Amino acid sequence: MSLFYDGSQTAWTLLDAGYQVTIVSDRWADPKDRIASQIAGALWEWPPAVCGKHTDVISLEKSKNWCMTSYHIFDKLQEWMPPVGNLKAFDHGVRMGMANFFFVEKLEEMADVGQLDKWNEIQAMSPEIKGVKRDPTLINRHQVNKKAGVVDSYQHMSPMIDTDAYMRWLQFVVTCKGAELYTRKVEGDLLFQEEQLLSEYNADILVNATGLGSHDLAGDESVYPLRGALVRVVNDGKIFPKVTEALVVTHDNTRGEDEDIVFFVPRNDNILILGGLVQPHEHNLDLKMDSPEIQRMRARCNNFVSGLENAEYDPDAPLVQGLRPFRGTNVRVERETRKSDSRTIHTYGHGGSGFTLSFGCARDVLGLVNELEKDLTVSEATLAHL
Repeated sequence: MSLFYDGSQTAWTLLDAGYQVTIVSDRWADPKDRIASQIAGALWEWPPAVCGKHTDVISLEKSKNWCMTSYHIFDKLQEWMPPVGNLKAFDHGVRMGMANFFFVEKLEEMADVGQLDKWNEIQAMSPEIKGVKRDPTLINRHQVNKKAGVVDSYQHMSPMIDTDAYMRWLQFVVTCKGAELYTRKVEGDLLFQEEQLLSEYNADILVNATGLGSHDLAGDESVYPLRGALVRVVNDGKIFPKVTEALVVTHDNTRGEDEDIVFFVPRNDNILILGGLVQPHEHNLDLKMDSPEIQRMRARCNNFVSGLENAEYDPDAPLVQGLRPFRGTNVRVERETRKSDSRTIHTYGHGGSGFTLSFGCARDVLGLVNELEKDLTVSEATLAHL
């Protein structure tokens, strides 16, 4: 069971609030064997995300608060701890950069009215969201291929996260703050082993942040995977003009197809990630460069930026793939409901918005922990954080 997306941010939040935290996971961040958080596109977005699968009204409204908490923290993080040159071990990998969103129709003319609503909400959040501007000339400025057929665009500043660097740094942070880390795979419904786990780890409260694992661990049959993949290419400006800003064509829910996303995000100084792919209920991570959906994804990207078809692949990881943890009724941040005196808190189902929602959900988990602690007759709560 892995700490998917917001787990470590939750641990950090709880540690800063004075709690003792134990993190249990069967895998940890590793550049040679990446967990889902490392494979994520990790571009901050105003909800709903590019992949367009979060549609529940209540969840979306909560997400708009959660995402701004994360926005402010990521913004302050790169402000307070700017890049430090060659000291890679201490680089959190967070950068504020310009994200550009493109559309094949004018927003006012789109059948997917949610796109215009989303723009209006982003505009209303300015200047809290920095650099907000709607400007069709961005199409020419970024030399978007005319074959792509885009006619409208807007931009704003977004946190962009080098996930390999960030997950390594985050593990360092929570360890320095006192978290204890245990490597272990926990299986079965937590409801029936809550007391045993709390006793084993000398804890008072259990936080479940296991992503797809919550299908079994929370007994939640609405949890399902949304398979995604990214191609990584060298972004040094030699073969095609160096891409320094995110370029995105979002999913259109009205078109009846999942393969319409275009996603360019600079991962670090030398790597550009290309996407995207949205495949519900696909569990297998067996995609290859010559898989038809990867070839179609690459063709969409090649059609968007001229010269990209000759790009050199990242020699370490040309193709990465993972499973976004989605949930039928969307993001769950709440106490266990099947047992009135349960001491388990759930936070999962973040889908393709894990980094965007991370610190906001962590804040709500803290509130639930504080609430649950008041119900306990202990002087100091200790958390076993899965």
